[in-house]
Amino acid sequence: MLHFHELSLRRGVRLLFEQASLQIHPGWKVGVTGANGCGKSSLFALILGELHADSGDCRYPKDWVIAQVAQEMPADERAAIEYVLDGDAELRSVERQLAQAERDDDGAMLATLHARFEHIDGYTARSRAAQLLHGLGFRGRDELRPVREFSGGWRMRLNLGRALMCRSDLLLLDEPTNHLDLDAVIWLESWLRAYRGTLLLISHDRDFLDSTCTHIAHLERQRITLYSGNYSAFESIRAERLAGQQAEYVKQQREIAHIRSYVDRFRAKATKARQAQSRLKALERMEVIAPAHVDSAFHFSLREPEKLPDPLLTLDEVSAGYGDTRIFSAVRLGLAPGDRIGLLGPNGAGKSTLIKLLAGELVPQQGRRETAKDLKIGYFAQHQLEQLHAEHSPLQHLQQLDPRAREQELRDYLGGFGFVGDQALMPSGPFSGGEKSRLVLALLVYQRPNLLLLDEPTNHLDLEMRQALALALQDFNGAMVLVSHDRHLLRVTSDRLVLVHDGRVDDFPLSLDEYPQWLMEQNRGERGSTKQTAPGQGAVARKEKKRQQAEQRRQLQPLRKKVSAAETQLDALHARQRELESRLADTELYAADNKQQLKTLLLEKAELDSRCAALESDWLAFSEQLEVMQATLTSD
Repeated sequence: MLHFHELSLRRGVRLLFEQASLQIHPGWKVGVTGANGCGKSSLFALILGELHADSGDCRYPKDWVIAQVAQEMPADERAAIEYVLDGDAELRSVERQLAQAERDDDGAMLATLHARFEHIDGYTARSRAAQLLHGLGFRGRDELRPVREFSGGWRMRLNLGRALMCRSDLLLLDEPTNHLDLDAVIWLESWLRAYRGTLLLISHDRDFLDSTCTHIAHLERQRITLYSGNYSAFESIRAERLAGQQAEYVKQQREIAHIRSYVDRFRAKATKARQAQSRLKALERMEVIAPAHVDSAFHFSLREPEKLPDPLLTLDEVSAGYGDTRIFSAVRLGLAPGDRIGLLGPNGAGKSTLIKLLAGELVPQQGRRETAKDLKIGYFAQHQLEQLHAEHSPLQHLQQLDPRAREQELRDYLGGFGFVGDQALMPSGPFSGGEKSRLVLALLVYQRPNLLLLDEPTNHLDLEMRQALALALQDFNGAMVLVSHDRHLLRVTSDRLVLVHDGRVDDFPLSLDEYPQWLMEQNRGERGSTKQTAPGQGAVARKEKKRQQAEQRRQLQPLRKKVSAAETQLDALHARQRELESRLADTELYAADNKQQLKTLLLEKAELDSRCAALESDWLAFSEQLEVMQATLTSD
């Protein structure tokens, strides 16, 4: 087992943790959580012998093989599959010995080595490596490409594949999903659940932790506490403990009230529609998890846009791609205030391409991209982290956006994003990836956009910041389009899922929880179709299907507008309902001299309830019609 005894570790003068004593048994899958900078990566370095404890010790069996993801990004000539195979050091050693025995014509040694090669599954090694590459998003032709031809993000995937290739006893994974899309994350979850060794996993993705972990080791206030169960179980236990602390309890109640008001506003709209039900369940669960985050350092909201034109942006029969390569065709998409779209789709299908098209960074090959006069886009993408001025502080970045603002106001604003005290005045160059992401988000939010385009905004962000971002996005009045491998963020912020797949951009008719199953069936279908489709038929069928999809969207648009209009009216009526209920709760209203006022309010409340009931009935009918039409058109 992995055993920590009275373990203490400092980095310079800073104490990371002390007197940590815990045991991790073989086969356990432990999620290592805590705020950025609390010592999670340092704990891994200590296990690997790269750091030495200030006191106490860390012990594990001497014959354990430990695998980790290398951080360097090599640029060599080896083929991708050969690079991944190098992760199994024993396999490579046996291969070298076999080659030497063949040169020496040593029959006895060859027999021994072949038996050992079979014992370590050497004959299936190349197949296993190919499966790893496929699961991580590489295509068949990529297996033989030199490592140097891949970008930095893809080389990090190769490093991950190399670590998984190792037949390890202990696997250390530090934020393995940062360079993966949702499809690869789903595949990695499945792989890790089947992993037979001991896993230590640093991650800020709660769904990923829930799916893979049997225990949680939480670093907080210079202590390491081991909890049984997945991340949701940990949140519940921690919430119960924090609820007993009065100062934090007050903050907790404000947070829960904020979430409950959103749930109540959405509850009246819940039908049998899968997306509505999925979203409602996720928001209700947030009431349970909120107490575990009451001591978060991050508290901010998205500033009210100055103007909200409708529509904000429209794509009309747009085709887009790069050079002579077309990624998708005949896209019709309109964005209006209040739209919350989550983009799904297999790796390479074009999700980021669609975001760039919406942002205006990519010009349509065909069709029209029409924007409102007062459109103001807030675009977050990982490459924008590199556009920060390394010598400028967070405060200076903000002052460049708003030179007339008072310094204290800007520092208060930055405090909501975790830049407090001297950190608001420090150059941003040495910042970590998470700190740079927070700064880019802070700059984006400050400009009051009415359309948010977010391409993997949670990379490098810890759980507390992700939670704060999810809460802020829920109250945003503009439109939002989101690409993320963080399913929790998608689930609680997106009302509509759009699938980018096979050259098309269409509504996804299922819920987010059903996406992994759809993806698995799609992969099976693609493998079968390559055997069954006659040459030349595929292009014709795809063209016809695109035409049908365009016609479907035109048929569904009137109903979508009716549903949206009913939702807007219901929001206004529910707000007035809550106002009346608050006034009717006042005991002074029931005094004899207020009788007429009470009667007036009761009559208004009755009329309002009747209007709400009728409008909710209409909304339900429109929604069910829309659902039936979608199902019918899809089956056709």
